[in-house]
Amino acid sequence: MIDENSQDERLIILDTETTGINPREGHRIVEIGCVEMVNRQLTGRNYHVYVKPMAYGMQMVMEQEVINIHGLTDDFLQDKPVFEQVGQEFVDFIKGARLVIHNAKFDVGFMDHEFAMVPGLPKTTDICSVTDTLKVSKDEFGSPKTLDYLARFYKVDKLIDRTYHGALIDAQLLAFVYIEMTRKQETLNLHSGDGKNADANAIRRVNINRSKLKVLHATADELEEHEKRLAIVSEKGATPLWQK
Repeated sequence: MIDENSQDERLIILDTETTGINPREGHRIVEIGCVEMVNRQLTGRNYHVYVKPMAYGMQMVMEQEVINIHGLTDDFLQDKPVFEQVGQEFVDFIKGARLVIHNAKFDVGFMDHEFAMVPGLPKTTDICSVTDTLKVSKDEFGSPKTLDYLARFYKVDKLIDRTYHGALIDAQLLAFVYIEMTRKQETLNLHSGDGKNADANAIRRVNINRSKLKVLHATADELEEHEKRLAIVSEKGATPLWQK
């Protein structure tokens, strides 16, 4: 179960792409993708960077099997910054947030490996808490599920084009998955007073003499933008919940 102690907690949905599977074997991060969420809403703030992987003062040469996964070639990464150049700005972006990562052990392992090679940078858990949605999926489904499985299960798989498993692309997809995974935890605050010893399921009566609620109708421009958004959703093969 995902802990939702604070609705306005700052979340960073994060993913990385790497040159291999084990930092202890010298593999490095080549892409970082982060999206920010507050109060279960995407804020529009992202952090995305490609990183040139280095070893012994030279750019690493990636195996074709790895390139086939994320689509990043040695030539593409040749003019990108090395991790030391972006490490501090990356730390500044995630500091104080709760990271939401699918298979966090993998990504945090690589992050800590990179941080350790830059003087002055902290370990991930020194500046962030971490929620691993792979572990959450095990609790929810009885066995750990891949991001692809969860995206299909929650019917958000068609919202993102994942021809390649890019870090920012996967972070955006995980954000949609996370919203659906935690949707059932949304509850109405129905108790009165300070909430102490109150029954959250008790019925709260509404004063019949209350003033009428003001109804704000959508403008023509807003309705037009709404129709455009629905068209985009339809092109992706998805259907809004209220139309199902």
